[in-house]
Amino acid sequence: MGKTLNRAMLLAMTMGAFTAPTAIAEGEFSGNIAITSDYVFRGFTQADGAPAVQGGFDWASDSFYVGVWGSGVDFGDGTSTEVDLYAGFTPTVGAFDLDLGVIYYLYPDAPDEPEQNFIELYAGASTTLGIFDVGASYAYSPEFYGETGAAGYLAGSIGTALGENFGIDATLGYSDSYDDGFESYTDYSVGLTTSVGEYVDLDFRFIATDLDDLDEAFVITVSRGL
Repeated sequence: MGKTLNRAMLLAMTMGAFTAPTAIAEGEFSGNIAITSDYVFRGFTQADGAPAVQGGFDWASDSFYVGVWGSGVDFGDGTSTEVDLYAGFTPTVGAFDLDLGVIYYLYPDAPDEPEQNFIELYAGASTTLGIFDVGASYAYSPEFYGETGAAGYLAGSIGTALGENFGIDATLGYSDSYDDGFESYTDYSVGLTTSVGEYVDLDFRFIATDLDDLDEAFVITVSRGL
């Protein structure tokens, strides 16, 4: 099933794979690859609880970036692939790092009806308060997944380092359907991250929602930069 029927910050620190940028002509190029025990988006599995291979590439110059990211999915209707195309701007205003952009979710092999492809506009801000990194973001879609109408997603995150190689974080998000296309709900996660060697990252994460008919999930993700 798809995002609204069975599915932190969009680019939250808790979901970002480790990247190792390489300098090129007028910007920086980076890539990442990951294997996850379950692809979970805003509290809902996108892979029917099965493992998924994911990866992407980004190019950044000054405060501008563009990128593509993909993952295997299983919505039970023949859809097997998600490809996200995005671009954004990351200015700094005082103590806040901003992230303003647009993302297009594309499902190349999805059925024609209902329309699964959709677009979101997003805005986020993050800063450091003592030993904590905190952030908040909002994403808006004029026509969300499955032609369910306008929807928004408000999220917040907090995290801190535990020694040199470990980190802990928590996220809280609220999915709101402005046209009653799906039931609005809250999702949350708590994660522990660590590095193995120089390039490999591990993410252990508990994910749940306030929906009565949705199971909790424990997800393990292994990722590395390219």
